[in-house]
Amino acid sequence: MTVATITLHTAAAEALVAQLPTPAPLRAVPLDATIASGARTAARDVVLTSFVGAVSADLALVLVDMDQLAAAAGTDSPLVSVTDVLRPALEAATATLGAGVLGESRREPAEALLADPDTVVFDLTAAGAPAGWFAIRIRENGTVGGAVQPASPTPVFSSIAGNLGRINNVEMSLTVEIGRTRMSVRDVLGLEPGAVIELDRSAGAPADVLLNGRLIAHGEVVVVDQDYAIRITKILDVAEGLA
Repeated sequence: MTVATITLHTAAAEALVAQLPTPAPLRAVPLDATIASGARTAARDVVLTSFVGAVSADLALVLVDMDQLAAAAGTDSPLVSVTDVLRPALEAATATLGAGVLGESRREPAEALLADPDTVVFDLTAAGAPAGWFAIRIRENGTVGGAVQPASPTPVFSSIAGNLGRINNVEMSLTVEIGRTRMSVRDVLGLEPGAVIELDRSAGAPADVLLNGRLIAHGEVVVVDQDYAIRITKILDVAEGLA
């Protein structure tokens, strides 16, 4: 494993801990392979996800106090789950890998990922006390000749086009978003019919068109045969969609 690849692992881990919703700041410390194998004993209920792009990767995350996250997420309600709470941190981690698409998060065992010698495991600590661990495996299609591909536009776009060409017939989720807001879990669970939620977008502003959560275009909402539709006004390139 090259120094450049290891740097990607570290950058992803540091971006992750910066976004984790924990009471105390966490620190990511890379573990020796022998020590990391002990994490498999705590690998029964892990948040797993995959990232596909110029550099692809598989990620696993577990925190010691998952119950605290569950309480914060209000998992007694179907509106929010633990994976939803952790999603921003996983997005921050994969953003360090370049352009691509982050898959859905799931909770399942991670022994296979941890058993792979290419997987790098980080111990997550809070004030020196263990708080969990994070594992990341960068796949071979993210390296060329033992080094990570340079961050130049042409190789990135060519790699994305090549990857997408293999999945032309796969259906993906297209979403239209007219605005966002941030609310506490308490406020979300207190919603009832008639409640008004103020969004961060003014009337008449273009709506966002997202493909599997990634911004790809802007448009305006129209009505066609009594159904809502979206008229595309601008297609974004990769750099604009990631901004």
